[in-house]
Amino acid sequence: MHPIKVIRKEERDSGPWPLISEHMDGEPRWVHPDVTATRVPHIRANGKRVRRDQLDVPDSFGEGVLCLIDRNGSFPSACSAVPLAPNKLLHTGPLDAYDKAAAGIYLIDIPEWTRTDMPHPLGRIIDRPDEDGRVWVTTPHIKQLEKLVRAGHLAAMPAIHDSWTGKANESLFKPFYEATRKARTELVQVGGEPYKAYKTRLSIALRLLWPKRPSQKSPFWRPDWRMSMVAEASVRHWSVAFRAVQGGHQLLALRNVDAAVFWAPDGTAPATYRIGTGFGEVKAKFVQPGQIIPEGDD
Repeated sequence: MHPIKVIRKEERDSGPWPLISEHMDGEPRWVHPDVTATRVPHIRANGKRVRRDQLDVPDSFGEGVLCLIDRNGSFPSACSAVPLAPNKLLHTGPLDAYDKAAAGIYLIDIPEWTRTDMPHPLGRIIDRPDEDGRVWVTTPHIKQLEKLVRAGHLAAMPAIHDSWTGKANESLFKPFYEATRKARTELVQVGGEPYKAYKTRLSIALRLLWPKRPSQKSPFWRPDWRMSMVAEASVRHWSVAFRAVQGGHQLLALRNVDAAVFWAPDGTAPATYRIGTGFGEVKAKFVQPGQIIPEGDD
């Protein structure tokens, strides 16, 4: 199979491409309905003024601290097995059921989600439905919905009203994943500028699939690959948090693809997370309620 890396410019305003948006990432950006989140001014160690979250937890939660989860390498980790269509997406229209041999984008109804202790599994995708209440999603979210139906957390799969798909491949970016994992293992021990340069170049490489600025030229242009990769990261992020909630832990906030906040009465992180510096592992910090939640280099 020879992937089509670039869609010609004259083709980008038709077919499936205008249907793809940044909101298909499925990032949760959710705060528990009983918790108050406030953006407050903060000065970082380097003197830069920023705004950070502050979570106020009601007394009904009892004694405890905030457990901040920071996932390592969420995007490159997702590249290990993200379902993609290497060739052009073909218009496959309405489908009776999801074809596991295909990947692409799907127009579906928003499935009902009544739980208040977890965000909707489609994240912020549900915030911008079309006039018929439908949304476009990528394959990772379709697969996630199927798992939730099988486990009894959703009543049924939503109808697929339209689709653009191609033959699925889950190993297209695996060499990239292996290379970045090896580089991280070596550079995370070194730290400093070499590690910062690695993170910057990694971010640029992944963004080249779909540059933010239309004027920016790229040797690759596959917005479906980009959004499928981000959606895969969001699905993994949501799924691990859901397993923790099912295990009895209280989720306070599920933010972007690498940040979660749990209530920790015993001062420990949920066992569903593996503490470490490698891909698939997390860093855990603990702060008192009402304190500013650090991000990045804070």
